[in-house]
Amino acid sequence: MIFDQLKNANLYFPLSKRIQTAFEYLLNTNFETLEAGKYEIDGENIYAVIQNYDTKPITAGKWEAHKKYIDIQYIVSGKEKMGYSNPTKMIVTEEYNEEKDVMFLKGDGNFLIAEAGHFAVFFPTDVHMPGIAVNLSTPIKKVVVKVRVEENI
Repeated sequence: MIFDQLKNANLYFPLSKRIQTAFEYLLNTNFETLEAGKYEIDGENIYAVIQNYDTKPITAGKWEAHKKYIDIQYIVSGKEKMGYSNPTKMIVTEEYNEEKDVMFLKGDGNFLIAEAGHFAVFFPTDVHMPGIAVNLSTPIKKVVVKVRVEENI
C-alpha cells in the first residue's frame, strides 16, 4: 500500500510502465469537468472509474481485495477514511468473483484520512475499505484507476 499526494506521483513511475501511465492520466486530467463513469486509458489494462458518492459509517463498510488489478484511488474533492490491512488478518466472507475481480473479507485494519489531492495505491496483497466517513457523511469525488497487474511487479 502506498499513501501520498498526487504532486509526488513521479516517485512511483519506476514501479511499472502501466503505473506511470495511470499517474500521468491523473496528473494531466481535469476531473472537475468529467462526469461519473468509466474512462478507458489503455483498454482493459488501465482504465479509470470516476465516482461521486457520500461517505458511509464504518459499520456499512466492507473489506475488499482484488487479484487482477491494482487500485489507485485518488480523491478529487472531499475527505474520507480508507482502511487497509494484510490478508492474513482477515477471514473471507465472499469468495473471489473472477468476473468482478473482487472478494470480500472481515477482520481488523488501520485507517488513514485521505483528502483532496491524496491517493492510495492498493496492490493485490492489500485488503482495503474505501469510502468511510471521517465524522459525518460527506460528498466525495474520487477517481479509481484500475491497473492490470503485470508479471514484473
